[in-house]
Amino acid sequence: MDDYSIPSNLKYTKTHEWATSVNGSFKIGVTDYAQKSLHEVVYVELPEIGKKVKAGETVAVLESTKAIADVYSPVDGEVVEVNAALEGSPELINKDPYGKGWICVIKAESEPKDLLTPEQYAELIRRELSKS
Repeated sequence: MDDYSIPSNLKYTKTHEWATSVNGSFKIGVTDYAQKSLHEVVYVELPEIGKKVKAGETVAVLESTKAIADVYSPVDGEVVEVNAALEGSPELINKDPYGKGWICVIKAESEPKDLLTPEQYAELIRRELSKS
């Protein structure tokens, strides 16, 4: 797991998003593992502010030189903020996935279920890597 950064202060999804709680809302982005799997991100389709989302639904789309990938919401709620810096600099997702590369903030209707601890997420990556 030395190749992938997994900050201990965040929660994770099985689909490689991270989430952190901020006053009843959740700031989300994609993990280091996800951005490395995608390679160079060249375009980000951000959600509209005010968009209602359900946990597990696509909230944003990343386009890279290798693939197109959906970003899934970890919570039910409403998009209240987006990272507009990604429109001009999508590479921030590669350079700083847990910092300047965040994607959006969702005001949660309820506490998210099924989020993984850093240890559980590290185990998930280990299992995925052992299959490939």
